[in-house]
Amino acid sequence: MIQTRNFVTILLLNIITCGIYGLYYMYTVTQDMNTMVGNDGRNTEPSTVVLLTIVTCGFYGWYWYYEQGNRMKALCDRNNIPCEENGTTYLIWILVGALICGVGSWIAMYLFLKNFNVLAAAYNQSVGGYNSYNTPGSSM
Repeated sequence: MIQTRNFVTILLLNIITCGIYGLYYMYTVTQDMNTMVGNDGRNTEPSTVVLLTIVTCGFYGWYWYYEQGNRMKALCDRNNIPCEENGTTYLIWILVGALICGVGSWIAMYLFLKNFNVLAAAYNQSVGGYNSYNTPGSSM
């Protein structure tokens, strides 16, 4: 079962831990995305994501949002789940938001989590056998 996440909780834990919780968040979301998407050829090892984010002083995290956002959008489209944003949307919010004291990165995270939670709920429902989410031709 994929855990849905609360934006306010993540925001507060990120502030309290000076960003360390953000690395844990990236690790767990990467694991969950790999589970939901399956083998799409773009699976990433969660520990690699954390390590590259640390080594690149956070720049890899921007790419991570872009890449995971595109994976999420593709998964939503394949399964007829509403999702308006894609990786480019998150990246633009992060880059433009850097000019306004980093607020855009929180907006990007909010939009990302909104779509992630919709996917997680649909995935959890399909695993429980409540709908036809895993029908032939579907990737989940």
